[in-house]
Amino acid sequence: MAIQAINPVNGKLIKKYKEETAGAISEKIEAGHRAWLKWRGTSFEKRANLLRNAAGVLRRQKNELATLMAQEMGKPLKDGVAEIEKCAGVCEYYAENGAAFLKDQKIKTGARNSFVTYQPIGVVLAVMPWNFPYWQCFRFIAPALMAGNAGLLKHASNVPGCALSIEQVLLRAGFPKGVFQTLLAGSKAVKGIIEHPLVKAVTLTGSTEAGRQVAALAGSQIKKTVLELGGSDPYVILEDADLELAATVCAQSRLINNGQSCIAAKRFIVVKQVEKAFLRLFKEKMSHKQLGNPLDATTDLGPMSRADLRDELHQQVLKTMEEGATCILGGTIPVFKGKHAFYTPTILTGVKKGMTGYGEELFGPVACVITARNEMHAIEIANDTSFGLGAAVFTRDLKKGELIAREQLQAGACFVNTLVKSDPRVPFGGIKQSGYGRELGSFGIREFVNIKTVWR
Repeated sequence: MAIQAINPVNGKLIKKYKEETAGAISEKIEAGHRAWLKWRGTSFEKRANLLRNAAGVLRRQKNELATLMAQEMGKPLKDGVAEIEKCAGVCEYYAENGAAFLKDQKIKTGARNSFVTYQPIGVVLAVMPWNFPYWQCFRFIAPALMAGNAGLLKHASNVPGCALSIEQVLLRAGFPKGVFQTLLAGSKAVKGIIEHPLVKAVTLTGSTEAGRQVAALAGSQIKKTVLELGGSDPYVILEDADLELAATVCAQSRLINNGQSCIAAKRFIVVKQVEKAFLRLFKEKMSHKQLGNPLDATTDLGPMSRADLRDELHQQVLKTMEEGATCILGGTIPVFKGKHAFYTPTILTGVKKGMTGYGEELFGPVACVITARNEMHAIEIANDTSFGLGAAVFTRDLKKGELIAREQLQAGACFVNTLVKSDPRVPFGGIKQSGYGRELGSFGIREFVNIKTVWR
């Protein structure tokens, strides 16, 4: 079987890669375990220095890696460069803070000495998606390797070049061979990898259905999982909101990565008193983005990662319109020369409970606007979802906004007057069908360690 990288701009084959056999994968897992047996004994100082080296390699290669992203999954160059910078930043963050996060914690008991220590567990499998092909991986790699674990990457099959380049970055940084390895494998291989006795845990970023399958497989082997799954993030615009700010931020968040982000804003819940004014501004912001080739420096929005995903999104839009919603912007497949996977920025209004756009995640540049009677109704709508990854509220009353974010919005990350984002310094993850466990911050590095009690 071959893994193919296809350019989403024109549908042309970039390169074919040979899929690894089950035997070859098993050999890599065993090599990873052998590497881990040595790696776990290295000092935090050495691990930190290698992470700093990785940050340097990433920065030196940022233009090359951004170009690879543009070719394989359509990310505009300027966004790709920013993604690589963020990866370098997370490496430096854990280099600076990892040792402190994993420092032994003394506990006063009746023992002469009792403490909690954080010990690495071994080879951890990461099953990662295509939409942020470097950031999703490095937010796992940096804490996992700093903690003394070894890593295996089963990346999305449409970004094999990105996947292989990640391993090369770490090797160039000086990490021992085998401590981190990329597996060129399809989704059918995941079951066997999880079942391998030397694989100790799994982290997955992907769809809710993929999360269910991986959790079930890992659960059958009594192996820990961290799942960051889909989202249908609500942005609540209250009557006292700064509408210019809200419209700008909402358009920015909806169109990040051409709308292909788990934490991109997807449902815009506007109280009826300001709906008309907000929509006028929101439509203006959404319509000013330049769609085009991601290798062109003037491009704001590239293609979606695959034509089939674009077609699925378009069907969701058409179905939502058939159910009664109104399209006030976009809703069309633009005509460019050759095969492509582009989709226009789109706004659907009058979206109501029971419609496709209300309950499903629309993974592309489509905004669903829902009208709320008042503040209480807006919060009720925001929480009326099976997802719980991120949420935001817009209000000039900062104390009220913080209270809503803290106590009323049901999500793993809630923001006031700005877009939902991941940051190395704070934990990231969801609730409900958006997954469990946390990445980043001190919480993320402690997910894949043995939290061990020592008593004497």
